Amino acid sequence: MSTNTKILTQEFEYFAPKTLEETLGLLCKYKDKNTKILAGGTDLLVKMKTINLNVDYLINIKDISELNFINTDGGLKIGAAVPLSHIERVGKVKEKYPALYEGIKSMAAIAIRNMATIPGNICNASPAGDTIPPLIVYSAELKLVSKRGERTVQVEDFITGVGKTIIKADELVTQVNIPEINNNSGSAFSKKSRVKADIAKINLAIWLERDGNFCKYCKIVLGSVFIKAVRAKKAEDLLREQIVNDDLFIKVAKKASEEIKPIDDVRSIAEYRTDLAQVMVEDSLKLAWGRAGGEL
Repeated sequence: MSTNTKILTQEFEYFAPKTLEETLGLLCKYKDKNTKILAGGTDLLVKMKTINLNVDYLINIKDISELNFINTDGGLKIGAAVPLSHIERVGKVKEKYPALYEGIKSMAAIAIRNMATIPGNICNASPAGDTIPPLIVYSAELKLVSKRGERTVQVEDFITGVGKTIIKADELVTQVNIPEINNNSGSAFSKKSRVKADIAKINLAIWLERDGNFCKYCKIVLGSVFIKAVRAKKAEDLLREQIVNDDLFIKVAKKASEEIKPIDDVRSIAEYRTDLAQVMVEDSLKLAWGRAGGEL
C-alpha cells in the first residue's frame, strides 16, 4: 500500500488509562511487545503513518491527571503530559529560563505545540530536538518510573544516539525537573532552519553564570551537528573563570565550531553548519552575558 499520511494502516491495541498505576501495569505487562506511549503523538503518529513504525500496543497518557502539572516552586517541575504551549505561557519560564522558552517558541506551529510535550521531544531522540539543548544547559533531569521503582537521569545522559535512549521497556518518563536558576546568570537559545516551523539545520543553547566581569561557569550545547546534542566542553573551558570581553567570545565561538561533527544531509551541508555554529555561538554568548547583567 502506498503511504497515506492521513490514516493508520496497521492494527494495534489502544489503551487510555486514567491513572499512573494503571499505565505502569500496562507497560510491565507488555514490556516484551512493541509498546509505545502516546502523549501528543506529533512524532509517533507521523512515523506510524509514513515509515510503518510497528506498534502492537499504544498507551495514551494524555488524560492522566498525575502527569498534568507545572510546579514553579524551587525551579520547574513539569508533568509528562503537559503540552508545550502551556509551558511557554508560564511567566517564570520566560523570565528565568529564556533558552527553554525560546526553544519551545521556535518549534513548529501553535497547533503542534498544543499537542507536543517535552518528554515526547526528548524520547524521540532527534539530534535536532529543540528543547534538548536548553534542558541540558539547565542541568535538567527526567524522572523515570516503573513497577520496579523510580530513578532520575540527566537529560544529557538520557539520549545515546539517533532515536536511542536509555529508557527501559517498562519505564515511563513522568516529569522533567529543572533546578532553580541564580539571579546572576543568563541564557539564550538560537536556531537556524529553512522556515520557522522547520527542523533545525543547527540549534544551540548557552547558559552562563557571572561573577562581576568573570564568567564563573557556563554550558554550551549544540544540536543537529552530531548523533545527539553535544556539549562544547573545550569551548566551555576557554570561557570558565575568565574575564569576559569580545575577543574571548570570538575565541570561544571558534573553538565550539571546531568541536562539532556535522554531516551533509537534505537540510544543510557540514561546512555551512560549522561556519554557522561559530556565528551563532558568538551572538548567543553576548545575549546570555547581557541577560546575566554583564557588559562588554
